[in-house]
Amino acid sequence: LQKHQICQGFTNNLNLLGSNEDHYLNMVKTYSNCTVVLENLEITYMEEHRDLSFLRSIEEVGGYVLIALNTASRIPLENLRIIRGHSLYEGAYALAVLANYDKMTNQGTTELLLTSLTEILKGGVKFGNNQLCNVETIQWDDLVNINTFIFVYFTGQKCHSSCFNSSCWAPGPQNCQTLTKLNCAQQCSKRCKGPSPSDCCNEHCAVGCTGPRPTDCLACRDFQDDGMCKDSCPGLMRYDPNLHQLVPNPHGKYNFGATCVKSCPHNYVVTDHGACVRTCSGNTYEVEEGGIRKCAKCDGLCPKVCKGLGMGDLTHTLSINATNIDSFKNCTKINGNIAILKTSFNGDTFTKTPKMDPAQLDVFKTVKEITGYLWIQTWPETMSSLSPFENLEIIRGRTKRGSRSVVMITLNIQYLGLRSLKEIIDGDVVISKNQNLCYTNKSHWERLFKSASQTRKKNTCDRKCTSDGCWGPGPDMCFACQDYRRGGNCVDSCNILEGEPREVVMNKTCVECDPECLHMNGTGSGNCTKCANFQDGLFCVSRCPQGVLGKDDSLVWKYADETRVCRLCHKNCTQGCTGPGLEGCHNKRPAGLSMIAAAVVGVLLAVLIAGVFVFLLLRRRHIKRKRTMRRLLQERELVEPLTPSGQAPNQALLRILKEPEFRKTKVLGSGAFGTVYKGLWVPEGEDVKIPVAIKVLREATSPKANKEILDEAYVMASVEHPHVCRLLGICLTSTVQLITQLMPYGCLLDYVKENKDSIGSQHLLNWCVQIAKGMNYLEERHLVHRDLAARNVLVKTPHHVKITDFGLAKLLNADEKEYHADGGKVPIKWMSLESILNRTYTHQSDVWSYGVTAWELMTFGTKPYDGIPASEIARILEKGERLPQPPICTIDVYMIMVKCWMIDADSRPRFRELIAEFTKMARDPPRYLVIQGDDCMTLPSPADTKFYRSLISGEDLEDGVDADEYLVPQRGFFNSPSTSITPLLHSGNGVPSRDGSIVLRYIPDPTDKLLDDAFQPAPDYINQNGVSTVVNPGYHHTCLPRTLLPTISSDDTETEYLNCFKNGVNGPEYLNECLSPTACPLTSNGTVHDTQSFQPQTSIDNPDYQQDFSPTFKSHTNGHIPAAENTEYLGPD
Repeated sequence: LQKHQICQGFTNNLNLLGSNEDHYLNMVKTYSNCTVVLENLEITYMEEHRDLSFLRSIEEVGGYVLIALNTASRIPLENLRIIRGHSLYEGAYALAVLANYDKMTNQGTTELLLTSLTEILKGGVKFGNNQLCNVETIQWDDLVNINTFIFVYFTGQKCHSSCFNSSCWAPGPQNCQTLTKLNCAQQCSKRCKGPSPSDCCNEHCAVGCTGPRPTDCLACRDFQDDGMCKDSCPGLMRYDPNLHQLVPNPHGKYNFGATCVKSCPHNYVVTDHGACVRTCSGNTYEVEEGGIRKCAKCDGLCPKVCKGLGMGDLTHTLSINATNIDSFKNCTKINGNIAILKTSFNGDTFTKTPKMDPAQLDVFKTVKEITGYLWIQTWPETMSSLSPFENLEIIRGRTKRGSRSVVMITLNIQYLGLRSLKEIIDGDVVISKNQNLCYTNKSHWERLFKSASQTRKKNTCDRKCTSDGCWGPGPDMCFACQDYRRGGNCVDSCNILEGEPREVVMNKTCVECDPECLHMNGTGSGNCTKCANFQDGLFCVSRCPQGVLGKDDSLVWKYADETRVCRLCHKNCTQGCTGPGLEGCHNKRPAGLSMIAAAVVGVLLAVLIAGVFVFLLLRRRHIKRKRTMRRLLQERELVEPLTPSGQAPNQALLRILKEPEFRKTKVLGSGAFGTVYKGLWVPEGEDVKIPVAIKVLREATSPKANKEILDEAYVMASVEHPHVCRLLGICLTSTVQLITQLMPYGCLLDYVKENKDSIGSQHLLNWCVQIAKGMNYLEERHLVHRDLAARNVLVKTPHHVKITDFGLAKLLNADEKEYHADGGKVPIKWMSLESILNRTYTHQSDVWSYGVTAWELMTFGTKPYDGIPASEIARILEKGERLPQPPICTIDVYMIMVKCWMIDADSRPRFRELIAEFTKMARDPPRYLVIQGDDCMTLPSPADTKFYRSLISGEDLEDGVDADEYLVPQRGFFNSPSTSITPLLHSGNGVPSRDGSIVLRYIPDPTDKLLDDAFQPAPDYINQNGVSTVVNPGYHHTCLPRTLLPTISSDDTETEYLNCFKNGVNGPEYLNECLSPTACPLTSNGTVHDTQSFQPQTSIDNPDYQQDFSPTFKSHTNGHIPAAENTEYLGPD
């Protein structure tokens, strides 16, 4: 193998750093006479007129080949044999040919001559947006290795008939593809030179070969050592069997790229492993021993070395900017490059890089060594020198900008100020187009160069320049011209007597003649000595003025006389003239002018008449419609409603209570709009005391607050369901008061927190079913709650909960699907994303809140999104974050919650579906919720009379009656003067009339035996025991006759009325019982709670009809409304 000329290559990607001319010259200087490109070969922005013959010498590329954004018709890479792919374009491609076609000019690359390319060791191939010919015929499987990605998109022409398998790079027999793999015999492991088994290449060969030996390879797969391909270079040390130790190997060599060399290039670092590297790694640092740079182990901590551009985290960074300059603080040595470009100070909006403060450049004052290149394209105008680099001593140039290690172009500096610079190890220096730069000379740089190649070229100024010198090569870089200057170039002569364009000499400058001048003595058409066409005053013109606006806004008309001089027409000539006087005037008028004007006027008049006619017609129809409406309204009886809505009337009743009927005993809470009291309601004319909660509005509250509390009363009075609280009454004193049922157990949130050690899986699933049933009822009534949370669910008994707090609820009309809020405080952490962002509330947004409420129950009252500000909730929801899976929940339960939190509202389940899901789970609670000691967890029984009374105990409550008992519609109930004579509720869904019902309503003990046993239904589910004398020995197990049963509604919650005819299951699968005394909690005296053989489970959906032995009617009462301010609510911005 012949000795190679090595060049480094580029990593610019698709960036054009400088003008097209500078870019081309930089490529010529880098790749001329180069055979091996160590890094990447990037051919970009090459135009049609460029000479690309310098690319023909390239045979091997260590990185990738990028050919993009070119309009040159041919890319001559005929001698490129192998692409190693040590670095890949976009991390995947070793060969990328992109966008080599300009649609505006219809020019592009049509021929890509890679006729010698026979192997790509690593990486794929990508073609796109090209007009290349014949490339679609290439057998890419012969070039690339297995399992590499190939993306080729183009159309082409047919290959020459002599090409094997019709594969070629361009038309003609000389451009056929050379196959070295697909046509090989099966015995060949890698490449071959023909189809015979004797044509196989050595395993260390790449590309192909001329024979079977490792010295016959066209290129080496791994390393090349003096013409022989090997898998590794000879080691620097070898084992001596006589001495039994390692001794220096006289044939040892270093790894340099894919070549074995006796010594590393002077600018590289030598490692103990025999490799030529640019930087030391690990716990080693760079030292110089005997004139050779080596990597030595650190004694303790290694000296601080910073990563520059092209290294570490800055591998793909183009320039120093505000985001990375701080990483160079206190650095004395930088491994890599320093590039200061325009984007450094201007920022980059595409990458969102801010502008850099010029004062930050002072971080480089500690830098003494740069191992790569120093490239400064722009510099702050406030700095007259490169003072931040005043302590820089060495620029090693191990990586160069093309062939340059120092580049300073178009800087507004007066002097360099590099006072400490002692050595530039490798690379050229370019300092140009710095107009204000002084105090520099070529001899200053020559003594800094370490390599002889840096001073080999003796460039001089062009012969057309004066002895004053020049700024660079070529006649356009002269300080002053020897003869004449045309534009920016020095020339030998001007085009005075011959040549185009015609010129005149002014101050040794060639000035182009004005096209209107035949002869001239200055610039502009006013300095003509003779005109080429016509003369108008002092100027030469192409034609005389015709209708040009002159003084006093009058039109100027002129004609040309015999001497081609422009003369004024007669003042009465309005259309121009051909000579002097009136006889020279043009009197012809355009024939169609009057016709066009008449047509325009006619069209405008027609449009106006049509518009008036349409206006009068519409006005007449409007008047006629108003008269018809007025006549219909004045008639005694309307035939049909004018605007029928089809919505049923709201026949709910609202009790107006007198203030003497109730009194307040204790403050439960207070907030911004009022106070909630615990109190007693004593209906006028009756001897009964009912515990109630009284919500009193503040006296100084705004009219808006009065309206909101009345809206809340309207909603609460409109609902009628066992699991939704309903209003008892309202008192219209100077401060509006709402009277609701007092719930003895308080809100569900506090209940689960206080009793979390006693709450089992059955209770949690029961509550989920009941809340879903209450919300399903609200959905059927077109009511959006907007504030569903565990704090707004009240506990009537441990087995019966009710939804309350309708302060934010809105009743939708029949044709409304959603509600848009105007503002106010809202519970952000319980709201759906569309409610947070758009203030849009629907039944499906309530489903989201239901999921959060269920999560609160399953975590025993944990705050959702605890520690996250409410203002951040929308952002984390948009990113896909949701509440985590509670520890007790199986994935079945958690998946239901996740479905409730879908971004698309239509993808969330409906409440009727949630009822079905949780009802199914409640039939087998331990399967879906895993709670330690679940079988032994019990809550206080609502049948415990003393316990129930203790919860509502207080002053004068000894004879208190539950509001549900009082509100049962019975005969004679509305005889009270404080109530309306119209029944509050239809009795069709209540219990049938009985003797002594008035007495029953005032039973002081809700568990009294006078209640019918018929209201103890059988269980809903097969794993639930019915009520029996074993569990409740004080009651008879009898049922009402079917003729006395109340009318059953279609709702599945009412089917329990019929269960009194069923018998309990003999062998229930789950009984919520203690299997052994040791598994149950002990009291202080050592006795075990509940030693019965089994206990009935609570009802899953309507516990009022099972173990709460008070009457179970469809009464709807309200509990205590939390009035204190809640920190989970967030007001509008």
